[in-house]
Amino acid sequence: MYLDDDSHKDLGQPYNRSWDRGLYGRLLERLTAEHARGVSFDMVFSDTNPEHPEGDERFARAIKANGKVILGADYTEDQYLSHTFIRAIDPFFDAAAGWGMVQVLQDPDFFVRRHLHVPPNKDDDIYSSMTWELAKLVGSPYAQDPQERYRERWMNYYGPPGSLPNVSFKYALETNDFCPAGFFSNKVVMVGAYLKTYASGQRKDEVRTPYTTGYTVGPSVDSQATATLNLLRGDWLTRTTPVTEITLLVLGGLIFGIGLSLFRPMIAVGLAIAGSLAVAFIVQMFFNHERLWFPWLIIVAAQIPIALLWSVVFYSVQLYVQNRLFQQSLSMYLSPKLVKKFSSEKDILKPGAKKEMLTILFSDIASFTSISEGMDSDDLAHQMNQYFQSAVSNCIHSTDGTIVKYIGDAIFAFWNAPDGQLDHAMRGCEAALRFRDQPPQHMNGHLLVTRIGLHTGEANVGNFGSTSRVDYTAIGENINLASRMEGLNKHLGTEVLITGSVHDGVAGRLTTRFLGNFQLKGFEKAVSVFELVGQLDQFEKVRSLHEAFASAVKIFQQQKLNEAEAAFRQILETHPNDGPTKFYLKFLVELQEHPLPEDWTGEIELKEK
Repeated sequence: MYLDDDSHKDLGQPYNRSWDRGLYGRLLERLTAEHARGVSFDMVFSDTNPEHPEGDERFARAIKANGKVILGADYTEDQYLSHTFIRAIDPFFDAAAGWGMVQVLQDPDFFVRRHLHVPPNKDDDIYSSMTWELAKLVGSPYAQDPQERYRERWMNYYGPPGSLPNVSFKYALETNDFCPAGFFSNKVVMVGAYLKTYASGQRKDEVRTPYTTGYTVGPSVDSQATATLNLLRGDWLTRTTPVTEITLLVLGGLIFGIGLSLFRPMIAVGLAIAGSLAVAFIVQMFFNHERLWFPWLIIVAAQIPIALLWSVVFYSVQLYVQNRLFQQSLSMYLSPKLVKKFSSEKDILKPGAKKEMLTILFSDIASFTSISEGMDSDDLAHQMNQYFQSAVSNCIHSTDGTIVKYIGDAIFAFWNAPDGQLDHAMRGCEAALRFRDQPPQHMNGHLLVTRIGLHTGEANVGNFGSTSRVDYTAIGENINLASRMEGLNKHLGTEVLITGSVHDGVAGRLTTRFLGNFQLKGFEKAVSVFELVGQLDQFEKVRSLHEAFASAVKIFQQQKLNEAEAAFRQILETHPNDGPTKFYLKFLVELQEHPLPEDWTGEIELKEK
């Protein structure tokens, strides 16, 4: 029952002084006549009303006649932290069935979330609340045991302010359409203020509840009525112990923190939404059936969003690290330009292969075994790393070649995979020339001479290996042929040799010298072999040598061995260090001991690699 603004105005009662308590007497007389179960006043009648003493007398008589009235008392704390109760004056106090605190327990945000049946000061815990005394008076089984007052209870609100049956005080004094006869029969009546206007400095008897929004508030008597009804029905809310809550919150944080980090962001967002709905559903189910309250918003509004943010950051960092590792893996094979191109194509390192036309390069350091013999391991590693760094950066990667592997002091590389290159033969030759023309490098007092072999042919390119380790490489007889070309340099005294297939791809753009047809160990067919000399502008410098050598080779292939020997010796007089010429002269000596077969067409068969 609200002492509202309309009651103040229509009944002519002041805002800043006590009402004529005869009005309360009239109310109680009606409630007594209609057999109300119990009545409480959410106010403290701590002094008399000198303007209406007859009203005080009428109110005291009505309280005693009713026999079921609980009066409010004010629990105060002074500047010395001394606690006192201010109760109703003796005529009212002596007539009442009981009395109790009118205070409610407000949190720092002014919300009333818990019952308050025991004073904050333990020395005063013999006193109880007005709501507890009213519930005990009207027969609540839960309020009959004094020890039950100490139990923690949480408010179970039934709705926003005004949800419980209510009436304005002015209508309750007599029968009318709002309060017909018998309206209060067997009802519990709680009387309190609900004002929208206030006198300056007047105490405002209002609180916030979970149903009030923003800065709106509700009357304190609504919270008092809710607490009383909770005690009558036994449907107050309970809360898990702090240990249980902390355990559940920690588990929730771990489950979502670790779980969401296992999935990609879009999937993690879906799981986060599903997880929030699941938590809300489970908590609501326990709330509805067990009246168990749990701070679930910590999980839904804090832990899950933080876990989602963490999963996105974790996945982003993980993806960044994976991309960096992937790029690092690619950089072992590809040039920086190609690494950038293929860094988003993860399929490049998946198992599998396909046939590609490649230009293949094999390099090797001449006499490396004897050069490195006796060297300190760290010094050897340091110098070899410098050698490989220069070869890869300045030669192979600068022409967008693919490094397959390092084999001791040798390098295996190719062009036209994984990125297609129409000029792959030209790129391979350019890398070889850059390799040859690098500044002199020395190791253990020896000049390093690198021998290179190039061949263009079809090979199986892809990732080969076991289930635990794969290598991006190429296999096939053309790979072996390129390796044989590198080894042929040792016999011919050359540095860079290319096959006829490579020569076909660079003809007219580079200076080359035809050295003959060679049948290499392990191959049935002979292969045309060319020496890669340099750029096209170098042709004039070697024209005389090349023309004389070409003539001598032609004579040799015509089986005119004596004439060929004379031609090669004449070349040696003007070019005493020409390796291919020396090779042919040596080979001609060997032919004298082994007659030529009848079907010989001028190819040179090598018995060793």
